[in-house]
Amino acid sequence: MARPKKIQAKGLGDTVESVLKATGIDKVAKFLLGEDCGCDARKEKLNALFPYKKPLCLTETEYEWLKAWIETKTNQVIPSDQSQILAIYNRIFQQRNEPSNCSSCLKDMVDQLKTVMLTYEDAE
Repeated sequence: MARPKKIQAKGLGDTVESVLKATGIDKVAKFLLGEDCGCDARKEKLNALFPYKKPLCLTETEYEWLKAWIETKTNQVIPSDQSQILAIYNRIFQQRNEPSNCSSCLKDMVDQLKTVMLTYEDAE
């Protein structure tokens, strides 16, 4: 019988989830806190904060564009800006995300790009 394919952990959240499942603690949490115990949100947050795959470096052009775009502090994102953000995000995080209408997804991408930018600014 073939073993199920092991899913590669994206970050710390996936590792914590697998440990909790292996020890049975996940079932206790769901029993005490209900099916929506917040575990999925915590897992995604931990994966975003502590990913296992390190991002590639921003190019100078990408850095300058992001910095200028972030400084505009706009609440609306025009399609060409979303496309640019997605292209930068996909390249440095080695992803293949597609454009979407999910505003929280875009916000998460921008937040992760800001975190990467801060590493450049802290190094100066």
